[in-house]
Amino acid sequence: MRTTHRSALLVFVLLSGMLACAVPGLPQTDSGALGTSLAVTLNAIIEATQNALPVTSSPTIQPSPTLNGTISPGPATKTPTETATVLLIHTPTPFFPQISVSVPTNCRVGPGNQYERVGALLVGETVQVYARDPTGDFWYIQNPDSSNEYCWVWGKYATVTGLTYILPVYTPPPTPTATATPLPSFDASFSGLVVCTGWWPEIRLKNTGLLTFRSVGISLKDTNTSTSVYSSSDGFNDNPDCTTSTSRKTLLAGKAVTVSAPGFVYDPTGHKLRATITLCSDTGQSGTCVTDTITFTP
Repeated sequence: MRTTHRSALLVFVLLSGMLACAVPGLPQTDSGALGTSLAVTLNAIIEATQNALPVTSSPTIQPSPTLNGTISPGPATKTPTETATVLLIHTPTPFFPQISVSVPTNCRVGPGNQYERVGALLVGETVQVYARDPTGDFWYIQNPDSSNEYCWVWGKYATVTGLTYILPVYTPPPTPTATATPLPSFDASFSGLVVCTGWWPEIRLKNTGLLTFRSVGISLKDTNTSTSVYSSSDGFNDNPDCTTSTSRKTLLAGKAVTVSAPGFVYDPTGHKLRATITLCSDTGQSGTCVTDTITFTP
């Protein structure tokens, strides 16, 4: 083995010498003499290298018998080479996009929480995606709670698989306009003091809003004596004197009515009274209610 290395080194040195002769600026020699000398030297090196190489044994030939009893050489026996088999496990990507969520997500008639909720996609459920909104934040799916409906789910907690680029872009429906509940309001004023079996103030009420009132409650306090009385009723009752009474079930928008406040057992004339009045849209002082307070001196 060392002889081989030395021979190769010698060949390298000789070749280096030849190449050096071709480098500009170096002394030139006769090219024919140089070629003859190099050839003789290379032949000697090759011969020495071949003699130094180790002898490699030939493949073993197994004899095989023939029909006439003579032995003829058979084919060389080769040792089989094992080939590793690589098993590739591939999970195919679904063609149509599928969606699942890590957090239960509402499904609405439009892409946003301003739309009505019609269902929910729960953890563990997987459904097909049919479209997306222009922002790419919401996905249009079959309603998990109703097979005949479709709705939108938010993609924040969603995992979508499949070819999403094939999905059409749906323009969301118009944002629903919330119907504003009309604000209730009224004006109240003192209209007189009725004396009969007691003393009760008359209060005039005018509905200045758009909501219809159906019940009234009045708390009356004499600030001079700290005496308080209270009454409530469905409808609006008025007793303008000891023999006459009127009643209305509702107080419509823009209309006015006079009602009798709860009475005192003494004459409050000259006292400062404070009336707290509550009108409600439903009977029993329920529904939408509004309260106002006035002060007056009978």
